[in-house]
Amino acid sequence: MPGSADEWLARAATCVAAAEIGAQVRQIGRVESIGDGVALVSGLAEARLDELLQFAGGQAGFVQTLDRDRIGCVMLEDADSIEAGDIVSGTGAVVRTLVGRGLLGRIVDPLGRPLDGGAAIIAERFEPVERPAPSIIDRDLVVQPVQTGILVIDAMFALGRGQRELILGDRATGKTALAVDAIINQRSSDMICIYVAIGQKSSSVARVIDQVRRHGAPERCIFVVASPASAPGLQWIAPFAAFTMAEYFRDQGGHALVVLDDLTRHAATHREIALLTGQPPGREAYPGDVFYLHSRLLERAARMSPEKGGGSLTALPIAETDAGNVSAYIPTNLISITDGQIVLDTRLFAEGHKPAVDVGTSVSRVGGKTQARALRDASGTMRLDYAQFLELEMFTRFGEQPEPRVKAQIERGRRLRALLSQPRFQPLRVVDQVALAIALTEGLLDAVAIPDIAAIRAALPLWLDANASALVGQVEDKGTMDATLRAALLAAVKRMIASSSAGAAT
Repeated sequence: MPGSADEWLARAATCVAAAEIGAQVRQIGRVESIGDGVALVSGLAEARLDELLQFAGGQAGFVQTLDRDRIGCVMLEDADSIEAGDIVSGTGAVVRTLVGRGLLGRIVDPLGRPLDGGAAIIAERFEPVERPAPSIIDRDLVVQPVQTGILVIDAMFALGRGQRELILGDRATGKTALAVDAIINQRSSDMICIYVAIGQKSSSVARVIDQVRRHGAPERCIFVVASPASAPGLQWIAPFAAFTMAEYFRDQGGHALVVLDDLTRHAATHREIALLTGQPPGREAYPGDVFYLHSRLLERAARMSPEKGGGSLTALPIAETDAGNVSAYIPTNLISITDGQIVLDTRLFAEGHKPAVDVGTSVSRVGGKTQARALRDASGTMRLDYAQFLELEMFTRFGEQPEPRVKAQIERGRRLRALLSQPRFQPLRVVDQVALAIALTEGLLDAVAIPDIAAIRAALPLWLDANASALVGQVEDKGTMDATLRAALLAAVKRMIASSSAGAAT
């Protein structure tokens, strides 16, 4: 082809001119021993904590400990082919993960590599997995609500954008189910959701992903998976990487919700790594810095000031207890770090009250400032009434015959308990929750049989849309409720209950 040789020579000359000629300094170390995903390396005198190291076979790891004559490196990839004596080099960089909108709808590992068999993800940029938490001056008050669609949460323990709310309970009490329902309810909001699976079984993770795809908005979700078969380094950085992915949206003025499932397993992974790298154990064999590990992670959740874009990052960490012992080391740490906890009770779960939220020990320290105004006005003293009902019910179990006023209070409390027992994948809008709270407070449910409460709760949203769409629009748009609107909504619910009772009678 004419001219092709000249073009090649021109390109070659450009490449040669751009090449840097001179001595290069590179630090080289060697593997002393390796096992269980941790390599002990010598010879890298200038290595720094969290620095990314490159092995001869292309594998990578990061520096976890620095001793006088060796360093402990946690592997991020399969280390089966690495042997003692292999060359290791420092990179001068830290561990980074992919961020950007290309991650939405995808299943990825903590480094942003796809696990769903889909196309390669186009990186907007790579960001460090360890980033400093926003300073106090860059934060704003947490006043915007995160609607979970779960009545017992939204009415009694309101969550705010930028809050850190711990979900705590024994094994198999519905902790993940509660968090997944909160993710599903964001299908009608502007929040980006990130679910992080840390050492969870593949079947459990697949179930969560399937539930979000069937009932939620998976195109606005990211699933970060570090399975038990993954390298320990991937499990260790998984929550940090997820926060980095979420901060991309937060820094653009968006809102993100991160579910960490769960930090008990993450603490166990950290303990294993610490013992393998020779860190001194502390209480319950956990290293002394496990508290700092989780605090510097969860401190990254915040609502930013308008000068910083006004975005928010909300965290729902999950932790597991043994026999309801919330005073164990890791639960105690997380309770002191977070802004409240939702405690799930094994007894309530076994009795069929789902979600099995223990109202007495659960709390949201942000308070009613984040609660939708209309719901706050409607729910009123619901939590106090429920606590009093539980006390009265306990005393009447001894066979005492209560006076009529107490008996009526107990009957209303039983209907409240039935109302708070909500099936999965049936989130309630704010207007639905307001209508149910008003109906209970005004005594509209007193004459309804307890087994019929569930049917009324399930039928209410469609009935309101069909018969009181104007009221629905006003409550959803205003977010507040005056006396006129309250009376109109009460009348609508009364008609709905009357029509349900008439239909049941026929």
